[in-house]
Amino acid sequence: MATATKLKLHTMLGNYPNTKPLKSGAVKSDLVDFDFVEVKVANNLFKQVVRDAKFDVAELAIVTYVQAKSFGKPYVLVPAVIVSRGQHHTIAYNGERGTLKPSDLNGKRVGVRAYTVTTGTWVRGILASDYGVDLDRVEWVTFEDPHVAEYRDPAIVKRAPEGKELVQMLLDGEIDAAIVGDKLPDPRLKHLIPDPEIAAKRWAEVHGGVPINHMVVVRESLSKSRPDVVRDIFRQLHDSKRAAGLPDGDRLDPYRFGVEACRPILEIIIDFCHRQKLIDRRISVDELFDDNTRALAVGG
Repeated sequence: MATATKLKLHTMLGNYPNTKPLKSGAVKSDLVDFDFVEVKVANNLFKQVVRDAKFDVAELAIVTYVQAKSFGKPYVLVPAVIVSRGQHHTIAYNGERGTLKPSDLNGKRVGVRAYTVTTGTWVRGILASDYGVDLDRVEWVTFEDPHVAEYRDPAIVKRAPEGKELVQMLLDGEIDAAIVGDKLPDPRLKHLIPDPEIAAKRWAEVHGGVPINHMVVVRESLSKSRPDVVRDIFRQLHDSKRAAGLPDGDRLDPYRFGVEACRPILEIIIDFCHRQKLIDRRISVDELFDDNTRALAVGG
């Protein structure tokens, strides 16, 4: 009888160790059946979340969500981190064209997939805060539109010519550095920030957490009408993380659960968004949630 009353939710979550138990059915619920969409790379579907409101539950990049919130999109944040990592290793330069340091970026051209991507926002904020880079003196060369359709890039952002590719432009010397993501895609590329793993660990220790990439959002209407279901989604996400055997609740736990656990890092990314003109107003961490999701806590 319980199965007949379950709520089926159209859901988009990527495939990670911390989501595998949930997506495989190893984590169970009496309230929810997830209708998972097939997705290889979750960010390919982020536009469908914020432009089309296609999913009831979705993984979403935190900068995309902060922007979506500022434009009144119908989603509310769940305090559950799905993807989180150090960011210092994601920006590179072509070592065959000479040595480049972060302090050399003023007056240079730097490529990034889109100005609004979360990794790019973290890297720019870190460069400005810790390495003396004046972001307004860098020309940011992009290749894609923002996820949130209403947003317009600032004047320091230029679109690459049609048909150009980020890595090839970097190799050809058309840009001086680029935010290339988790792996260096060519052996000629070198990390712009020296000893990036050490720098990332130090950053996390100083700031009390690992930079957040992706969290979970649910429809506002679902949170209002079925707070019990949203509480159960939060519980299942946490159970899935634990079932994956990941450390839970450590000071530098990359997969944080609960508003207070996420607050220090969310405050920083909101500040970076505002300073980089991604949002017009510096919103508060509490505004990202509603009364229901703000109260969610492990063991609560």
